[in-house]
Amino acid sequence: MKQTNPQNPSAPFTCQYSSQVPELLMNLGCTIALSTYQAGKLVFISPKDENYLIQLPRNFEKPMGIAENTKDDMLALACKDEIVLFRNSPDLADHYPKSPKTYDALYMPRVTYHTGPLDIHDLSFTGDGSLIAVNTLFSCIVSIDSEYNFKPIWSPPFIDKLVSEDRCHLNGMAMQDGKPKYATAFNQGNTMQSWREKVTETGVVFDIEKNEVIVENLAMPHSPRVYNGDLYVLLSASGELVRVNIEKGTYDVIYKVDGFVRGMSYYKDYLFIGLSKLRENSSTFGKLKFAEKADRAGVLIIHLPTASLAGQIIYKTSVDEIYDVHILAGKLRPNILNTLNPNYKLGLMTPDANYWARENKN
Repeated sequence: MKQTNPQNPSAPFTCQYSSQVPELLMNLGCTIALSTYQAGKLVFISPKDENYLIQLPRNFEKPMGIAENTKDDMLALACKDEIVLFRNSPDLADHYPKSPKTYDALYMPRVTYHTGPLDIHDLSFTGDGSLIAVNTLFSCIVSIDSEYNFKPIWSPPFIDKLVSEDRCHLNGMAMQDGKPKYATAFNQGNTMQSWREKVTETGVVFDIEKNEVIVENLAMPHSPRVYNGDLYVLLSASGELVRVNIEKGTYDVIYKVDGFVRGMSYYKDYLFIGLSKLRENSSTFGKLKFAEKADRAGVLIIHLPTASLAGQIIYKTSVDEIYDVHILAGKLRPNILNTLNPNYKLGLMTPDANYWARENKN
C-alpha cells in the first residue's frame, strides 16, 4: 500500500492506496470525486502519474449528492441548505492564477439554488438537463428550479402527506433513460422517523413508474444505480453490493465487505464504492453485525465482470464517512472553486471567451 503524505502520516487527508490504483485511473483517464459531509469536503482524487495519487479537498457545508451533466460539462452538489451548480472551463483552468498549466478542468460556481434544509441525499440531472433530488426530510423526489424551494414530483404510495418528518428515510434514486426509475428507503412507514425502530431489516426498493415496492426486507439500502440494464444497490448494514432481480423481487450478492457501503459510480467495467466508518456510540450503527470491524473509510474499486477487488483507497486521517462517489471521466486533474472564498468571483465566463480579472485592492 502506498500513502499520501508519507513523511507526515498524520497530515490531513492522508490515505493509503493499492499500488495499482494510480495506473488504473491513468488508464481509465478519470478522477474520483467523493463527498464527505462529516468532514465538510468535496474531494477530487486524481492520478499524479502511474505511481502516485494526488488529492484536492474543497470546503462545502455538508456536501451530499453529486450529479454531472456531461453534455453541458456541469456539476451539481447538494449541500446543507442549497444546491450549487458548476460549469467547467478548461480555459480558466489552464490560466488558473495560483497554479497555471496544472489543471485540465476547473468547475466554476454558476448558480446556487436556495433549497432550505431539506436533507437532500441523491441528486441527478434529467435528460433535458433539469435537476431532480431526493428530499429525505419530506419523503419525496423533487424538481429543483428558481421558482420554489422544491416541487414534489413523486412520493412513495404509503406517504399520505408531505411533512418535514423523514418518515421512511427515502434516500436513493436510480436514473434510466434520463428519468428517475428506482428509489430506495429504509421502510414503508408513514409516521415521523418510523424507520428507526428496525432500521437494519425493513429497507425497500421502489419502481417509481409502477409506484410499487419491488424488493423489501433490505439492510439499509443506498445508492441504487442502473448499469448495463441491471439494477445495483448497496446494502449498507450488511456491507453488500447486490444486483436486483426485478421480476422475482430478489437479489444476488456480487461483493461483500465488513464495512458500511454507500455511494457508487461505474466506469468501464469498474465500480467505485464508498466505504465509511461506523460512528462510535451510535444506537443505530451499533446494531450492525460488523460494527467492531467497520473501522475504515475510503473507496473500494470492484471489477464488475469478475466481482473482484481491483484496488482500494483507505483514509488514515480526516475522512470517516462518505456519502457519494462519482467518476469524472476524461479529467485527470480537475479543480473546483467554492463560494466560501471570494476568489471564484475573479473567473469570468462569457459565450466567446473566459477571463481572470485582476483583484481590486480598493
